[in-house]
Amino acid sequence: MLMATRDEKVKALVYVAALAPDEGETVADVFYRAEPHPQAPKLAPDKHGLIYLPEEAFAAAFAQHASSEEQVVLAAVQRPISPACITVAMDRPLWKDRPTWFLLAEQDRMIIHDTQCFMARRMQAKVRSHSVDHAPLLTAPSVVVDIIREAINEVVAGRPRLSLAGRQDS
Repeated sequence: MLMATRDEKVKALVYVAALAPDEGETVADVFYRAEPHPQAPKLAPDKHGLIYLPEEAFAAAFAQHASSEEQVVLAAVQRPISPACITVAMDRPLWKDRPTWFLLAEQDRMIIHDTQCFMARRMQAKVRSHSVDHAPLLTAPSVVVDIIREAINEVVAGRPRLSLAGRQDS
């Protein structure tokens, strides 16, 4: 999970099949707020304390729309995550201070639909729902590009956004 910088050059955020904890929450809190998708793999640290997706998870849950060759490559080049990445509480998230878009991945088997909807609603994100898996950067890149372009165009046009307090920001 990439964390956005607080740099003022960051004008908007686009969440693509991502988890978005609030202040004081962890990634694990958000992920496990509901029962995980039945095809999502059970994740646990290995003997070195790192978490990897099992190879079969790429076809079952992570990138089921990818070709078998792409799934093999994804499994081979994956980078492990530390449990600290999902168990450390967030500071104030940038989505509270920037216009935000959220790609709701309708066929995501890693982050269930209800959790995605909950996060997007809480962020007051502009939601774009598509029939994509958890890895649309690979399996549906044009969908991702379209949402990023939309965010850029709106920020460049200077359209105001309703803040969480309900007032208009410029």
